[in-house]
This record gives sequence, C-alpha cells and structure tokens, in this order.
Amino acid sequence: MKALIIGGAGFVGYYLTEHLLNIGWSVSVTKLENELINNNAVEQYNLNILDQSSISDLLHQTRPDYIFHLAAQSSVALSWKNPSLTVDVNIKGSVNLLEAVKELDYKPRLLLIGSGEEYGHILPDETPISENNHVRPGNIYAATKACQNMLGKIYADAYQMDVIMVRAFNHIGPQQAPIFVVADFCKQVAEIEKGLQSPVINVGNLTVKRDFTDVRDVVRAYSLLIQKGISGETYNVGSGKAVSIEEILKLILSCSNANIKVEVDTSKLRPTDIAIIEADISMLQECTGWKKQISLPDTIIDTLNYWRNQ
Repeated sequence: MKALIIGGAGFVGYYLTEHLLNIGWSVSVTKLENELINNNAVEQYNLNILDQSSISDLLHQTRPDYIFHLAAQSSVALSWKNPSLTVDVNIKGSVNLLEAVKELDYKPRLLLIGSGEEYGHILPDETPISENNHVRPGNIYAATKACQNMLGKIYADAYQMDVIMVRAFNHIGPQQAPIFVVADFCKQVAEIEKGLQSPVINVGNLTVKRDFTDVRDVVRAYSLLIQKGISGETYNVGSGKAVSIEEILKLILSCSNANIKVEVDTSKLRPTDIAIIEADISMLQECTGWKKQISLPDTIIDTLNYWRNQ
C-alpha cells in the first residue's frame, strides 16, 4: 500500500510514519521547507497546504492509495493568540486538499484528523461523548476542526469521495512539544532534576479532566480506520477514560525524587475551559477491533525519560 502523510514532520507524523513502515507500507511525507525529517526510508516533499496547485501536483506525482491529513495548527493556546493562522491552516488548507483529491482520476482514501475539542461544552449527561452528539466548540481551534469535519462530510456525500473523519482526543508521548500539558510538566520536572530550573513547577487549570492516549496507540487506530472505516463517517479516537490534569501531575511527580512545589501560572489559563472531555470509542472498536495497548503510567515514564535525555 502507498500512503501519503500530509504534515509528516510533526509529533504524530513521526509515529505514524514509523508504524506504517513497520507494517510494510510504502510511505511518502510532506513537510514545510524549514522542517527536517531524519528518515531515509520515506520520500519527502516540501508542501504548503495553502497552495492548492502544489497539492494537486504532488498527488499526481505520488498517486497514494491512502492519504492521512495531519497538517494543522493544533495548539488550543496558540489558536487564541493567532486565530487567523489557525483558520488558514485548518480550514483553507483542508479545503485545498479536498479539492485536489476531488480532481484526481481515481479515489484514494482520505483520513481527516479532527479533535475531541470539537464537542466543546459537553453537558453532564453527554459523557462519555459519542460521535452523533452536538458539537459546541468552546475555542477557536475546536471551531476550525468542527468546520473541517463538516467539509469532509459534504465532500464525501456530494462528490462520492472516500473521506473518513476522526475526532482524536488528547494524545501524548515522547517527543511531543512542551506547549502541551504532559510534555510541559515532564520537561519542567527533568529541568528541575538537573538544576536548570528552580524546584517549582508552573501549572494551569488542574481540575479539568481529559481523555489521554499514547500517540503510538493513536496511530494504530488511524491506520486501522483508513483501511476499515466507512466513508463519510466520523470516529472518536481516545482511551475511553478521562483523568484530571491533577492526576497526571501526581503521576509525573511520583516518578521523580525531587522535592517540587506546584504553583499556578496565570499565563497558562485559557479564556474558557471545558470541565470534562471523555470519548465513547465503541464505534472505533466495533469497526476496527482496536484496543489501547500502552498504559498511562508507561506513557508518562517514557515521556519523562525522553526529556531527561534531552
């Protein structure tokens, strides 16, 4: 099978590339001109997804069976600071890809990666949240991903395109950028242990609960869905169990012998925060048979050790 990963230089792109190579697929990846991918086993292409003609040229050149659309502005915090960039990359970029795929003389399968954040303000009786629930985005990033999801459904129905949508909940693991909470905490603890930071860990809102899954489990779900998913459908990808940020922090601190004080950093607080986001993953499991393989404590120690080695 020939796979093309749009946005292969990022955190998820790295793990998806490794997984697809391990199961014997031929893999091509795109990146921005200033990004670096240290993998000689894949074909690499510079691509700006805001340039539709460049996407079309690449698709005609590579003719993939499967396309994974990972290119995104994926930080909620950054979406508040730079909404225009978030709209351009997440909505305009997705439309450009959908248009380019529509014009092909064959029908590759396309997986559009969205977010559990799309569900937004979840009511108490809606947890765990299923795919047919109302979406009420509570931040700019979530709104752009909800729009991408709707566009994918429209293109699948109107043009009989083979498009599958995902709402991915929080995925974590080694190499994730420290703009995300688990990587941020692990990096701070590693720096405290080495005397590079005073023994105080700065945190945001610890009371919210999120559904965390190891990125290595997430990419397995993606590869299964692009093969077995039903065109036009949306699938939640998560662990099926929400835990509080406070629990995450306690797990990380329990892995360290350092005496660390916890302080709230107001710059890490968001304008709005949803109390709990937990996925109903029954559709994913019924469609693919996917099961989580890596436990949360194992993911945390792997992530902490990654930062200790940096």
